[in-house]
Amino acid sequence: MSELIHTIEEWLMEYGLWGLALVSFADSSFFPIPPDVLLIPMGIANPDSVLFYAFITTLTSVIGALLGWYIGKKLGRPVLTYLFKEDKVQKVEHYFIKYGPMAILMAALTPVPYKIFTIFAGVSRIRLRTLVIWSIIGRGARFFAEALLILFLGAQAKTFIDENFAMITIVGALAIIAVYFIFLYLKKRNNAKTLK
Repeated sequence: MSELIHTIEEWLMEYGLWGLALVSFADSSFFPIPPDVLLIPMGIANPDSVLFYAFITTLTSVIGALLGWYIGKKLGRPVLTYLFKEDKVQKVEHYFIKYGPMAILMAALTPVPYKIFTIFAGVSRIRLRTLVIWSIIGRGARFFAEALLILFLGAQAKTFIDENFAMITIVGALAIIAVYFIFLYLKKRNNAKTLK
C-alpha cells in the first residue's frame, strides 16, 4: 500500500502545480494523500513560488471541503462509516459536540484526516459559510506556515517539519483559538459599552 501511495505521489509531482491543486482538492473530500507531500518538495525546489503554491493549496483545499460537505449532506452518516472506522467517526462527532465549528479549524491544522471533518460537517448540516471561514483560516495557516519555513530554512525545512509537525500544528491551533476568543471578548465588551 505504501508503495502504491509513493507511486501516486511521484505521478502527481510530474504534473507540478496541477498535481498539487488536484491532491489538495481531493484530500479535503476523499483522497488519502495530504497535499503537504507535494507542497514541501515543490516549495524547496522553487522557493520563489512557494507562497503562491501555499495559496493554491489553500484555495483548492477549501473548494475540496465544499465537496466533502456536499457528500456528507447528500449521503449522510452511512458514507462516513463506509469510508472510516466507527471509532474515528465517533471521535469526530465528539469533537463537533464539544467544540462546534472550532473542530473544523483543529482538523484543518492537524494531521487528522481533514476529509472526515468536512463530510461530517455536511452530515451535521453546518452552514457552508462556517465551513469556508474555518477552512480558510486553518488550511491557510498550515500551508503558509510550511511555505514560510521553506523561505527561512530552505531544504532543511522538510526535516524540521517532519520532526516538529505535531508541535507546529498544536502551537498554531492554540494561537488561532486564542485570537478567536480575544476577538469574541472584545466584541462582547464593545457591545456592552454600546448598550450603556
